[in-house]
Amino acid sequence: MASLNAQALYQTGQYSEAISAYESAIQANPDIKRNYWYLGLVLLLIGQSEQAEATWLMGMWGGESEEVEEWQNELITVLKEEAFYQEIKLEASEKSLKIREKIQELFPNSLENNLQILRLHLQAKTYASEKLNQANLLTLIEQNQTSFDHFLFMAVIQEILNIDPTHEQLLELVALSIPCFKQSSYQTEYANLLGQSAKNIGYIQYQPEIAAALCEEALKLDPNNTELTASRAEFYQNGDQYHKGIEAAKQHLELVTTLADRIDGLKTLLKALVITGGRWEESTKVFQEQITLLHEFVQVRPQDLTLEQIARLFNSYFFAPYFADQPAQTHRLLQQINQVCAENTAHHAAERQTRYYQGYQERLKGRDPHRKLRIGYLSFCLRRHSVGWLARGLFEHHDPEKYDLYAYLVTMPTHQESLQDWYISRVKTAFKSTNVKDLADAIFEDEIDILIELDSITVDTTCSVVMLKPAPIQVTWLGWDASGIPTIDYFIADDHVLPANAQDYYHEKIVRLPQSYIACDGFEVGLPTLRREDLEIPPEAIAYYSVQKGYKRHPDTMRLQLEIIKAVPGSYFLIKGSNDTEDMERAFLNLADEVGVERDRLKFLAVDYSEPTHRANMLIADIVLDTYPYNGATTTMETLWMGIPLVTRVGEQFAARNSYTMLINAGVTEGIAHNAQEYVQWGIRYGTDPELRQSVHQKLQTARRTAPLWNGRQFASHMEAAYEQMWADYLAGQPVEELDGKASF
Repeated sequence: MASLNAQALYQTGQYSEAISAYESAIQANPDIKRNYWYLGLVLLLIGQSEQAEATWLMGMWGGESEEVEEWQNELITVLKEEAFYQEIKLEASEKSLKIREKIQELFPNSLENNLQILRLHLQAKTYASEKLNQANLLTLIEQNQTSFDHFLFMAVIQEILNIDPTHEQLLELVALSIPCFKQSSYQTEYANLLGQSAKNIGYIQYQPEIAAALCEEALKLDPNNTELTASRAEFYQNGDQYHKGIEAAKQHLELVTTLADRIDGLKTLLKALVITGGRWEESTKVFQEQITLLHEFVQVRPQDLTLEQIARLFNSYFFAPYFADQPAQTHRLLQQINQVCAENTAHHAAERQTRYYQGYQERLKGRDPHRKLRIGYLSFCLRRHSVGWLARGLFEHHDPEKYDLYAYLVTMPTHQESLQDWYISRVKTAFKSTNVKDLADAIFEDEIDILIELDSITVDTTCSVVMLKPAPIQVTWLGWDASGIPTIDYFIADDHVLPANAQDYYHEKIVRLPQSYIACDGFEVGLPTLRREDLEIPPEAIAYYSVQKGYKRHPDTMRLQLEIIKAVPGSYFLIKGSNDTEDMERAFLNLADEVGVERDRLKFLAVDYSEPTHRANMLIADIVLDTYPYNGATTTMETLWMGIPLVTRVGEQFAARNSYTMLINAGVTEGIAHNAQEYVQWGIRYGTDPELRQSVHQKLQTARRTAPLWNGRQFASHMEAAYEQMWADYLAGQPVEELDGKASF
């Protein structure tokens, strides 16, 4: 009876009374060991840890070794049961954690308990890296592979992968766990978990090497999983492990069979080849094969695509501008591809698309005429990324009296990053997710009037969101050329970045801003870490410079650049792109031999991982040589901000006119070439005419204070005027009865 009374007092939280009751029960019958266990438990819960241990030892006093072992097992069973009781029945997770940490202290080899401790810390957001070390999982899993709580382990490992992916034990722990899951009912589920975590780690947390390793482990459980093989190839490429990326992409292509998956597989292989900057012959063959399949695709118009296939097809033609300057041909095929994607999206999401459309039509009827326009910005790239650096002026100078800004960030809700946090501080509401439907619903529920997407076809999640049309007006700006997605209404440009006839082959209505389609207030610049003597370049030598990924290293332009070096005696060419430059170096050096340029005049530079340092190191150059048919964009802006003369070749497509519009809007016409011959001529002139270089440098320095390219406030005003016109045109296109009493502009 005394024990029952003590138990009731404990369960109702009357700990002082429970202690007295348990002490009385022990005095009445000292052989009932359970009372010792519970008395110690209550003492532990009120913070008397040493007294708790003393009580448990007292209960075991005098026992034989077999009896003590039995009592220890009883104690640990009681403590585990009560840890669950505190968490589940009483919702007291902190008490549950206290009990489990005492179990860990007394019985450190309990794998299940150590996993539960990690789970509770993760749940309470008190996890720290040392907690994983203390859990000793590597040793315990190796010892307990046959008795293994797979579900609990997956719950814990998924969370740790999300928040602590660089922990030194983590990859080893995952590798050790793989045999435990083989032949289990959780085998496929665990492989998928690792694959999803790899995407988060590779794309959101920017750790592609870890992501690739996770894919490798997951493939041991599910070797024919094409989602994993595609991701593995991407992560090797993004981590500059180019040869592994190529091999992985080829293995992936061997596994896929459907037309849509073959197209995507060829894109994956194409990226693996093109990013090296030195495999253009092989890349061209793959690209031609992909074009053949894309034409077949738009003729067949399959109507049974999965949402995953649709998402990948949006950017299947991504690499076309890198191979040739043919904007009309590129955009027409891109639009045909995305029209098929739109048809298939409708099969999956017709109800949602209809609900959105009817919703924002209905809202017009009761709209407050004085309500500020709600401008939403959707992007994966509002972070330390080219888009993130370039969009700051617009967010900084938006008029808060007229516009409410919202940000929809394609990232994990828990992810934080300094520049992304800056953007969040500039908006009324920020929503983070990687889920297409959640992002679209958030945009719709926030009643966004104009949605600006900044990724174009570079991010499949963004494409999938805008295809659902969660906002009445949708606009593409900054991230790439127009996507050709039929639910996009406008594309932001200017009079220079697109030729006069561009509307003939764009389905989006082109909005040409008065001056530049992009402007910012400048860039942060650090201290240089690279000096000429480090590269054995004489102080008086002319240093040409080019910084681009391998994608943009078209061999025709590489040859022109080397012709410039050959024609300017004593000049050097500084080439910067990626860490693994073996293929690119080989391609440049072979071309140098053909052109007649000494190999030691080419200097290959490693990547600077600090953007301010990268910009400071640009000052080692006298002249920057741009790429073609795909120009620099952020790199061009950085070049001009640093006051370095630039030589660019102007083409017809958006990607071949970025540097052109930036030079014009910086007040400089020197260095603008309209064909290959002029490109070489300008390169030579800059290299042999110091007065010309000094003149342009002075122009660029002055432009910092006067030019449209560096006037973020003026640019924001131009964008806002465009938004006003878009909204006015939208209202003008509605039936008269729906506009009664509505705002007008």
